[in-house]
Amino acid sequence: MFPEELLTTATKLLEHCRKAGLMVVTAESCTGGLIAGCLTEIAGSSDVVERGFVTYSNAAKMELLDVPEALLATKGAVSAEVAEAMAQGALAHSRADIAVSVTGVAGPGGGSAAKPVGLVFMGLCRRGDAPSHRKLNFPGARSDVRRATVQAALAGLGEMSLGRKARGADEVGS
Repeated sequence: MFPEELLTTATKLLEHCRKAGLMVVTAESCTGGLIAGCLTEIAGSSDVVERGFVTYSNAAKMELLDVPEALLATKGAVSAEVAEAMAQGALAHSRADIAVSVTGVAGPGGGSAAKPVGLVFMGLCRRGDAPSHRKLNFPGARSDVRRATVQAALAGLGEMSLGRKARGADEVGS
């Protein structure tokens, strides 16, 4: 179901989390559950994957993750601030230790000059720490953007599972 490259990355992430005693939660918009799906494709992942939220609509982001309506109204669903709020909300509504969130414009429509197709914001948060975000830009069709987003999310979680601080904002994907 998932490319071997993603499954290999997911397997390594699960191993690192097991060794570190970490549980993971996902909060997904543009990927529609693919990050959690990739992780749970691996047998035995239930000891690491605590839960996943698919919050495709703004209403779901507010109801399930406590993303403030005012933040959505002022910054838009596809923003660094909303990605960070989603990650924080996922941790607040779970027993997990680390969270990843993604919100973006997967295409083919829906893009604008300010927020083009391929723009994705990823939120990362470790329980007890301030959230961070990454701004990513992926080329290609909808499936390419979503697959690249899953890969980036697994990599971000992997860094946190190894005890590394999430890198700074505004990175560009390829």
